[in-house]
Amino acid sequence: MSGHNKWSTIKRKKGATDAKRSKIFSRIIKEITVAVKEGGPDPDGNPRLRLAIANAKGASMPKDNITRAINKGSDKDSANYQETSYEGYAPNGIAIFIDCTTDNLQRTISNVRSYFNKFGGSLGTNGSLAFLFDRKGVFTIPKGNINMDELEMELIDAGAEDIQLEDDMITVTTAMEDFGPMLKKLEEMKIETENAELQRIPKNTVKVDQETARKVMKLIDHFEDDDDVTNVYHNMELTDEMMEEME
Repeated sequence: MSGHNKWSTIKRKKGATDAKRSKIFSRIIKEITVAVKEGGPDPDGNPRLRLAIANAKGASMPKDNITRAINKGSDKDSANYQETSYEGYAPNGIAIFIDCTTDNLQRTISNVRSYFNKFGGSLGTNGSLAFLFDRKGVFTIPKGNINMDELEMELIDAGAEDIQLEDDMITVTTAMEDFGPMLKKLEEMKIETENAELQRIPKNTVKVDQETARKVMKLIDHFEDDDDVTNVYHNMELTDEMMEEME
């Protein structure tokens, strides 16, 4: 789990830049739009929308942006997004799993394939790498004045598999089936998350040298910079040296 938590930490640091924040906002707007089209504009009766709005607030998205995104999703003439995923290998056999939300599947697959080709990777068949990852609920919570002992007792009862504190940020991991109950528990405790989502966590990580790590990270950066890409997961082991280079 430590490799996953390291990557969560570096993603938060990268997310501090204006460009990355803009990408985060774009991703959340798409999620709100999809949630509204799927379950309507009322968050009280639409759990997916309620979660998307909570993540928007956790990312400090202005209220006006959230309202516009809800209205956009309610507009029958707005783009219809599809959720899809792609799997492949980066250099040195590193598994890459890419989640996308797109209004043009042909554009998205073309871009994904070109990134793999450019950086010496290969696009695989859907489903070929899923067994390398577990689907987990991951919650990031600002530490604030939270009493960690009390929190751990409450959240373990609610299904927490792992609770870690790093850089004043608490990361809680649950099994996929405990994601909903944990979300409800945090709402009952009036604890606001910075982000809550289902992620793909590698079952095992692969060690690589620094040069290979650079190549893999360049590929991942290209994926993450693509507007259609919502999340990128990998099974590369991140050392402290790699972390320092990415900061």
